[in-house]
Amino acid sequence: MDVIPAIDLRGGRCVRLYQGDYTRETVYSDDPLEVAARWIDAGASWLHVVDLDGAKRGEPVNVDVIGAIVASVNVPVQVGGGIRDLYSVRRLLDLGVTRAMLGTVAVQDPELVSRACIEFGSDAVMVSVDARDGFVSVSG
Repeated sequence: MDVIPAIDLRGGRCVRLYQGDYTRETVYSDDPLEVAARWIDAGASWLHVVDLDGAKRGEPVNVDVIGAIVASVNVPVQVGGGIRDLYSVRRLLDLGVTRAMLGTVAVQDPELVSRACIEFGSDAVMVSVDARDGFVSVSG
């Protein structure tokens, strides 16, 4: 079994939202690189990074932080949050991200998933589905 630790980013900091509520945020660290290093030191073989600002805005926001995380670790990194077009997928993959996670857009525009897999390869794209009360939850 693989356990993939998550780093949720908001405003460049590591946070956790209470039940996805942006008004109920706990900040765990102002240093995402240090958090990533701790996960690697603990034996993580992957990192899962979520750009919460991107999920809310509909386009990646914490790109510089994501790039710095990718450059600072020696494990694959998958990223989600606001990836809703091929440009965003390419932008993240160009940073060295291993997999771009398509969430909301996979429900709203399933054809984009197919196009992304064709353009970037199916190993570079994954679908992330959030559910709430038994229904697919979209838009951050």
